[in-house]
Amino acid sequence: MKSLFKLFSILILALGIANADPISQSVSKNGYEVKLTSEKSLVKGSNVLYVKVTKANKAVTNAKAKIKFYMPEMPGMPYMESENNAKLVGDKYKINVNFSMGGTWQYQLKVKTSDGKIHKIRGSVNI
Repeated sequence: MKSLFKLFSILILALGIANADPISQSVSKNGYEVKLTSEKSLVKGSNVLYVKVTKANKAVTNAKAKIKFYMPEMPGMPYMESENNAKLVGDKYKINVNFSMGGTWQYQLKVKTSDGKIHKIRGSVNI
C-alpha cells in the first residue's frame, strides 16, 4: 500500500511539473506595450523567450532588446547573472536563455526604440 501511495504521489508531482504554464507577462511603458512570453514552461537549462513590442497596436520591429537575468547572492551561493541580446524573428524578438539552477530569477529587460530612448522593465520568473 505504501508503494502504491509513493508511486501515485510521484505521478501527480510529475504531471504537475509537465503541465506547468508558459510565462506571459505584459507591461505598458511610455506608450509601448511590451510582452514577454515563452512557448513552454521555463526549466533549468536552455529556454527560448520572446519579446513583442507594440505601439498603438502595431508591432515595433526597429528596436533593440536585451535582457539580464540575475539571482541575488544567498548563503552558500554566489550572485548569478546572464545577459542576452535579442534577435528579430518576424515581428518578435527571440532570446535564448540558459538558467543554471531552479529558483526565482529576477530580470531587467531593456528595449531601445528608434528614437534613442531606453525603456527598462523589471520582473521575475520562477524556474
